[in-house]
Amino acid sequence: MKEALFYEKIDDCTVQCNLCSHRCILKPGETGICNVRENMKGTLVSNVYCKIAAKNIDPVEKKPLYHFVPGSYTYSISTVGCNLKCKNCQNHEISQSKSILGYFISPEEIVSEISDNRLKSISFTYTEPTVYYETARDIGELAIKKDIRNIFVSNGYMTMEVTEDLSKWLHAINIDLKSFSDAFYKRICKASLKPILDNIIRLKENNVWVEITTLLIPEYNDSENEIRNIAKFIKSVDKSIPWHISAFYPTYLLTDAPPTNPSSVKNARLIGLAEGLEYVYTGNIRDIEGSATFCPECGELLIARAGYSVNIMNFSSGKCGNCGKSISGVFNFR
Repeated sequence: MKEALFYEKIDDCTVQCNLCSHRCILKPGETGICNVRENMKGTLVSNVYCKIAAKNIDPVEKKPLYHFVPGSYTYSISTVGCNLKCKNCQNHEISQSKSILGYFISPEEIVSEISDNRLKSISFTYTEPTVYYETARDIGELAIKKDIRNIFVSNGYMTMEVTEDLSKWLHAINIDLKSFSDAFYKRICKASLKPILDNIIRLKENNVWVEITTLLIPEYNDSENEIRNIAKFIKSVDKSIPWHISAFYPTYLLTDAPPTNPSSVKNARLIGLAEGLEYVYTGNIRDIEGSATFCPECGELLIARAGYSVNIMNFSSGKCGNCGKSISGVFNFR
């Protein structure tokens, strides 16, 4: 364990965690909604510091990040724990675990393993990286010294204080914008919408590369009106933010909704493009066009994708090879 960051003492015994937007107030022996931060005799501690529950080497497209060095691979890790309670969580075995699973790996060992595999990025993913912030930051700051880039795959529910600190060492983030309805967040995730919208804006303003994912759940968040509202919000921040719209499959506690029809995902992509977004992608379905990157100026095919296989086409140095338009993203690390 390790003393937690971002908390304050209310009195000699009680603490308030300021890591995520729940801002849990905890008496001695209590843990936060995340199940991994505990008030231990008036000191807030992280019970998962460097206790790695999952690790792998993934294509960066799996995060998904399509405009952050396409075709590269990223070292991916997580601990247990999450600050949301999503009924459709696909990693619920570790995100909602009541036990502290995993084994200790030091930041130095992790960064050394990344270097040994000649990888240039690390992704804090699988569960919500905010809840193991001390682990992520210690690894991330060491990684930067080794010319390794840092990625979050996040629900975006951190506090403003954390977002400002995160922006100092994070290079890219995919934020899961699950809905544009506060009622959806309260019902399905036990959270609220506004902090996530605020953090998308703040991270973009702080020059972190941002991509957004929305899982389209039939009869929950798939109305045309909601899809348009999400697209309009993204455009209001930056029309070049890539938006990934993915198909839902029944899982965990959300089994009353059917799998998303592929045509619904494709139609949602068209709505996003019609609203003025430059890069809208489909996910969890077979869709060659919806997974490809096209130049928003001339329509040239720039990057073709089949699953996690990436084929760079008429595109180099971050520019369309046909018309010369600069394509938003990070396409090399130097």
